[in-house]
Amino acid sequence: MLRESQSAVVVRNEVWRGCLASEPYEAGWAQEVTLFVLALKESIGAPGHAHVEISPDGIHWAREGTSFALPTRKDAVTFARVGHFGNWLRLAIEMPEGAELTAVATIHTKA
Repeated sequence: MLRESQSAVVVRNEVWRGCLASEPYEAGWAQEVTLFVLALKESIGAPGHAHVEISPDGIHWAREGTSFALPTRKDAVTFARVGHFGNWLRLAIEMPEGAELTAVATIHTKA
């Protein structure tokens, strides 16, 4: 049996500074998710972190508990895998003061 999968770009060529969040993604049908962040340029300053957030309605958010360091070199990729997440997902980004990253973030789901 072929498993169903989808990929979604939730951040495209954005400059990250401070604290922000990606677009939400509805993935209640999926059994597993991998979230990727690709650096389009060298980062400026200290590396930031991404935190997986989950939501029952796509409006109110809670940290799921999975966090990972953001890439710092051009074309570098970092990622996280999540297996229990309810229906809605997004990435919350925290960049240290003075830091900056231009990135693409994608969510890959698999049933």
